[in-house]
Amino acid sequence: MITTRVLASVLLGVNEQVNCSNCVSTFGSAGSFSAGVHGRYNITDSLSILGGIAYAQFNESGFKVISAPIGAFALRYDFTEWGKSRPFFDVGAVFSPDQHVSYRRSYISSLGPSTITSNTDASNYSVFERAGWLVRPTLRDEFAVAGELWQGWQRVRGYQELATLANPFGATLADGTDRINLARIGAQWTHLFGNFIEVNINGGFVQSFGSSSGLQAAIAGLGNVLPSFGNQHWAELGGRIGARLSKNMTADVFVNGTLGPYPVGNTVHGGVGLRINY
Repeated sequence: MITTRVLASVLLGVNEQVNCSNCVSTFGSAGSFSAGVHGRYNITDSLSILGGIAYAQFNESGFKVISAPIGAFALRYDFTEWGKSRPFFDVGAVFSPDQHVSYRRSYISSLGPSTITSNTDASNYSVFERAGWLVRPTLRDEFAVAGELWQGWQRVRGYQELATLANPFGATLADGTDRINLARIGAQWTHLFGNFIEVNINGGFVQSFGSSSGLQAAIAGLGNVLPSFGNQHWAELGGRIGARLSKNMTADVFVNGTLGPYPVGNTVHGGVGLRINY
C-alpha cells in the first residue's frame, strides 16, 4: 500500500513546483519499475488539475506485485490573488485496480522449513486532502510546506494453499480488506540555477494511525489466524534535477524513497522523464 502511494506521488507532481504552467511528462523509473505519463492543466489562474497513469512492478520481502496499473488525480486551488505568500489546497485520489500479486509464506515444522508462494489479485484505493502554504521570494525560488491526510484501502482476493508433502500445514485465506490512515507533514524547495537547470528537493514525515488488517487465514492444524500490522512511521525524501533543452522542453532526473524501520524500511525509486510545457 505504501509503495503504491509513493509511486503514485510522481503522477501528482511530488518533484515539481506547486504552481507552474501547463505541462505533460513521460517517465520511467527503476528500483520499483514504473513507467507512465502525467501532467497538469490550469483551468484558471487559481484552479488546476493534476494526474496521470502508470504501469508498475515491485516487490518487498514476502510479496511481489507482478503487474499493477496506477492512476492518480487531484484538484489544486492556489490563492494566486494573495501574491507571493499564499495558501493552497489539494483533494485527490489514487487507484490501482486489478493488481496481480504473489505472496510468500515461510514456516518451520517438525518436517523442516517450508516456503509456499501463492498468486492472487488485489486492488488499492486511497483519497487524500492537503493544505499548505507557498512562498515565492524571487522569480527563481518557490518554497512550500504542507500537511496531508490519506485514507487507503487494499482489497485482496482470497486464495488457497493446498497441503502437500512440501506444505504440511496448508491454508485457506478469505477475501479481506486492509485499511491504513496516514498523516504527513512536509516541505519542498524549487530553484532555477541560471537559465537552464531546475532543482527540486522535498521531504516529509509520515505517521500511520487507525490501521487494520483484513487478513483471515485458516491454517490446517492451527485454526484461524488474525494478524495485525500496527501503526508505522517513516520519512519520505525526494528530488529532481531538470535540464531545459528548449523553452518548452525539460529533461528530468528524479529520485523518491522512504527511510524508516521495518516493515516500511529504506527504499529508493529513481527515474528519468521528458517534460513539455505549453
